[in-house]
Amino acid sequence: MIRQRQSVLQLDDQDALERAVELMTIPGPPGKESEVQEYIVRVLRRAAVPESWIRVDDCHRRSPFGGETGNLIVTLPGTAKGPRRLLMAHLDTVPICVGAQPVLRGHYVRNLNSASGLGADNRSGTATILTALIEIMRRELPHPPLTFLWCVQEEVGLYGSRYVDVSLLQKPTMGFNWDGDLPQRVTIGAIGARRYTAVIQGVASHAGVAPERGVNALVVASLAISELHRRGWHGAVRKRDGQGTANIGIVAGGNATNVVMPELRIEGEVRSHDRAFQKKMIAAYKEAFNRAAQAVSNVDGKRARVKFKDHESYRPFRLREDSPVVTIAEEAVRAIGLEPERYVANGGLDANSMALHRIPTVTFGAGQRDVHTTRESMHIPSFLRACRLALYLAVDGRIQERTSS
Repeated sequence: MIRQRQSVLQLDDQDALERAVELMTIPGPPGKESEVQEYIVRVLRRAAVPESWIRVDDCHRRSPFGGETGNLIVTLPGTAKGPRRLLMAHLDTVPICVGAQPVLRGHYVRNLNSASGLGADNRSGTATILTALIEIMRRELPHPPLTFLWCVQEEVGLYGSRYVDVSLLQKPTMGFNWDGDLPQRVTIGAIGARRYTAVIQGVASHAGVAPERGVNALVVASLAISELHRRGWHGAVRKRDGQGTANIGIVAGGNATNVVMPELRIEGEVRSHDRAFQKKMIAAYKEAFNRAAQAVSNVDGKRARVKFKDHESYRPFRLREDSPVVTIAEEAVRAIGLEPERYVANGGLDANSMALHRIPTVTFGAGQRDVHTTRESMHIPSFLRACRLALYLAVDGRIQERTSS
């Protein structure tokens, strides 16, 4: 049994690493993942994956972000009995990663372009599940029914996984996602987020001739933000009835120095593991902007108006620690020689969307370090362990053990 397990975990390490490096050289920010997708399809065809197994859905037509392509989905009929399993990773990188020049440096893949990110997030995850699929095809390994999903638009709100055509997934009972650092980290839950937009409509006036007739939208915003900061509703939020984070991320307004700013647009987000507390944070922001609007008026008694909108970006989720997907995930981590570490993330994952689709999904790391920065790197040993983990889960190590007995 031990000999068979070792055989299942054998990989062409050099081939897997070269695949990850090639993927990092291909630009693919959110909404522009076509070139990355085309590379994967070429690799699949070379591996003799039948065309009828390869599909691209139309999630980009439903996504508010738009985009040039949908999710890439590959479905394999099982050669052994068992419930269908989903293996997934996202294709897109944050925009700073366009222009990456990956190079091997010891145990790491690093970036020769100091002005860009590397794109290990999430090309290491992309390469991880692609490697598992190629090994299955190359070695004709027995496996249960499988679905491989490469999502688009993860970095801008999990849109690919949220708007995936679930019917094309063919009803997997559990999912395994790769996106992060440590392969032994079994992420069983993640935070949720709400995004908001506050448009402050002030009153325009000549800033030199008649400033008293204007209502400056920025003044209104500054009062609101000052109140939120003073009352502990910005940054790390810690209250008796909940905790989370809140941020103001985008501010846009004004087009001339001699005009009292008539309009200002602010976009931000709140995050919490508690949906009710998310709404409480949003209410605090809405109230602060409305109070600030009433506190500023011009000589004619006119005040600013605030248009405030918010929506749920993604829901928090938490898997039961004794659920089958967690048990199988931890069993697989031990099979590759590591000790599983349960974790709950404070960032959104495609697994959040899978929870909405009622596909319980855990997430593992694939060697990513310092993501979303110009210091980003990929730890090669962790990436290769992630590939072995993906292969073990895809073929179901227990099937291999039964086959060898």
